Amino acid sequence: MSEPIRDLPDNLRRQLDAQSYVGPATFGMRPLLTEPHQLDAWQPDVAIVGAPWDDSTTNRPGARFGPRALRANAYDPGTYHLDLQVEMFDHLEVVDYGDAVTSHGMWELSRAAIYERVNEVASRGIVPVVIGGDHSITWPAATAVAEHHGFGNVVMIHFDAHADTANILEGNLASHGTPMRRLIESGAIPGTHFIQVGLRGYWPGEEDQKWMRDHGLKHFMMQEIWERGARAVMTDVITAARERAAKVYVSIDIDVLDPGFAPATGTPAPGGLAPVDLLRMVRQIVLELDVVGFDVMEVAPAYDHADITVNNAHGLIWEALAAMAVRKRDSRA
Repeated sequence: MSEPIRDLPDNLRRQLDAQSYVGPATFGMRPLLTEPHQLDAWQPDVAIVGAPWDDSTTNRPGARFGPRALRANAYDPGTYHLDLQVEMFDHLEVVDYGDAVTSHGMWELSRAAIYERVNEVASRGIVPVVIGGDHSITWPAATAVAEHHGFGNVVMIHFDAHADTANILEGNLASHGTPMRRLIESGAIPGTHFIQVGLRGYWPGEEDQKWMRDHGLKHFMMQEIWERGARAVMTDVITAARERAAKVYVSIDIDVLDPGFAPATGTPAPGGLAPVDLLRMVRQIVLELDVVGFDVMEVAPAYDHADITVNNAHGLIWEALAAMAVRKRDSRA
């Protein structure tokens, strides 16, 4: 493989190195690439992909504005991880690969655009980090990742208040409450390869619960996390993932956090995780497993207060990137 070409104009580099409120709004102030041939030249480890789609939302819309908010409104936290003692971007090359161009009200066109954008990343062996948008996005995004690694070779670790395994919601096969069933039915990620964390509340009902049992999904309910603690549960999550496949896709609905920490979402559910736990759970997963796809969904910034949800969502991605940087650094040692 040829040496990567990572040249930027001097003034653009100066803006990307400035404060987070200066210059173009790219995720984490990373370089913006727009074309597949730029991925080939740059050879990044990770590419951020925005998916501004929320027409599959059942309650409060607005997550289509999530990708822009995570780029523009998140507080710049620095790039040296204190706990992991790593300067993240000394070891991990990350770019912003822009957005999938979705078409409002037109799911099939938007689904194809999301799949194509993520596939341009995953097919090159680059880890896609997808920012949404509602959770229907995970259907095409995870399909693209699973196609690259082989159907049945990827484990899904799914953080959410809701299982998202309904069949049809109000006539909609592509609701944000159905993407995990669509992935399982397609064979991209079998039900036996699903590990769901943080489920709680009052939905889905018994019919869908039976379907999940019949298809072998594994659950770590919020009740279990409350009883046993996040650290003990996360040890079991990682063990379960290793038993199922070598590659992992992590999908996070921001409503897995308690609404006190993430008010800006379409379907808030009281009694969820605190960021102090979820950030470390994500860090541990990425440190210990081979994460080949990652997404954070359902941030609807119009309902936010002081960008609290935006910053927690940004922090989850930052933890994942820092852990990836450690893995890459240590693999070279």
